[in-house]
Order: sequence, then structure tokens, then C-alpha cells
Amino acid sequence: MRIFLHLALGSAVLALGFGQAGYAQMNEPAYVITYIEVTPTATERAIELLKAHGEASRDDDGNARFQVLQRIGRPNHFALLETWVDTEAQATHAAAAHSNTFRMNLEPLLYSPYDERKHGQVEVRPSIDDNNAIYGLTHVDIIPTYLDPGVDYVRTLVAASRKDAGNIRFDVLAQDSRRNHMTLVESWESAEDQAAHSTAAHTKEFRAALLPLSGSLYDERLYRPL
Repeated sequence: MRIFLHLALGSAVLALGFGQAGYAQMNEPAYVITYIEVTPTATERAIELLKAHGEASRDDDGNARFQVLQRIGRPNHFALLETWVDTEAQATHAAAAHSNTFRMNLEPLLYSPYDERKHGQVEVRPSIDDNNAIYGLTHVDIIPTYLDPGVDYVRTLVAASRKDAGNIRFDVLAQDSRRNHMTLVESWESAEDQAAHSTAAHTKEFRAALLPLSGSLYDERLYRPL
């Protein structure tokens, strides 16, 4: 399969419009991914706080989705995956009393800063129920001068991966502050399905094509929902 080579030749045409797609707009959904790392002895307390925060946040006006995830193999590492109807709803949630209380109670448990990253959509399909899935969150850093072909490679991976056995969700988001920093958001029916995808020919080809365009390591992390 030579699809990534063909894309490199036509990236200037295929990537038209990404300048608008890479940022969360006021009338578009707003996405937030937060990485949380607590000391191992504080894991159970952190789970209590995260679950309670998730329940409260799902009741906030404008919330479309609020998922609390625990990293596989690193149980003291967590992620929050939020979707809001717009940036105003997200901002209101962030300023809510229960959000401030959560942050205050969580702070003493952290050994790494609370890492919140706001995103806009690049390739997103309507959400479906995947609350029992295996999740993958992958940070992709593309060198700015190679952004257009990099986006094409990512979009081609998304299209192919959505056809893989066991795939539930395969979306791509771009950070609001740095649109060359993207997050792949995946969910799979089983760990075996996710592993098969990771070694599929189209995934290997994507990784090989992306490497010369990358500004940092391809950071893939797997999670289960809490």
C-alpha cells in the first residue's frame, strides 16, 4: 500500500481548510483532555475524587460527555476526556464551585502538575456508548512546517482504523494553543482488538511516514474507564 506516498505529493490540496478546523470555535464543540498523575499511595483517594467529579460534571449545562479513565499498567495515572457543546459551557464548568473544590482536594495528591489541554475537532464522528471499551490517547506532535502532510497522514490513518475489527471510536483533535499538537482518541471492544490495530499494515505505514515529520515521541497511552 502506497497511500501515504501519494498523500505527500498532494498534501497542499488535501489539507485545505485545516486552519479553521484546528481550533475550538465559539459555536463548535469544545474538547478537554486532562492528564493526572498522583502518588501511588493516593490512588484510591484520587479515584473517589475523580468519580465524584465526573458525576457532578455530567450534570453541568452543556456537557455532552465526561469520561474518567485509569491508565492500564500505571493505576495512579488518570485522564479526563470532556466534550462540551461550546467553549462557553466549558468555561462555565471550569469556574463552577464543584470544579474548584475538586482541584483543591486533588492538588495534595499530585506528583506532576494538573495537565489540562483544550482541543478543537479535526476528525470527529458523533459519539456512541463506549463506556466499557479500551481507550487509547495518543499525542502526535508534527513539526509546524510539515503540518499539512502530517494532517493528511493522520486523516488517512483515521479512515483506515475506523474499519478495523473491534473499533468503536477513532477521532483526532488539535490543541487550541498549538494546532500542530494533536491527540488521537480511540476506543476498542477489547485489548486484543487494540493490539491488532497497533500492528496492522496501515498503522505501521502511518508510523513510518509520520516519523520524519514528528517533533517529539509518539506518545500512546491505554486506559480503562472508571
